[in-house]
Amino acid sequence: MGFFSRLFGAATPSLTAAEVEEKLKFGKHPMILDVRQPDEYRQGHITGAKLIPLNELHRRMKELPKGRDIVCVCASGSRSASAAKILIKEGYVVFDLRGGMLAWRRAKLPVQK
Repeated sequence: MGFFSRLFGAATPSLTAAEVEEKLKFGKHPMILDVRQPDEYRQGHITGAKLIPLNELHRRMKELPKGRDIVCVCASGSRSASAAKILIKEGYVVFDLRGGMLAWRRAKLPVQK
């Protein structure tokens, strides 16, 4: 284990916006978990995303499927990386959407309001 992984923990598996879109269209259809606040979610989210704000994740974790990949998303990637680490410790198969909704919008992918 390297210095940074000892200091910050192992890197969280992440996917680009294009990779998530590909999985949604042709893959195993991961669950999209949006960990932003409700007002952020209402401003635009990935179609079908489930909203569980990061501060509610511990309490609402049982709402998430254990047998399905989960992609965590937030505005820029910070909160979703934290959510992914929490879920990985609980045995979920999780990926972080690298760059969050900023990257999703930059890639000109569909946003639902």
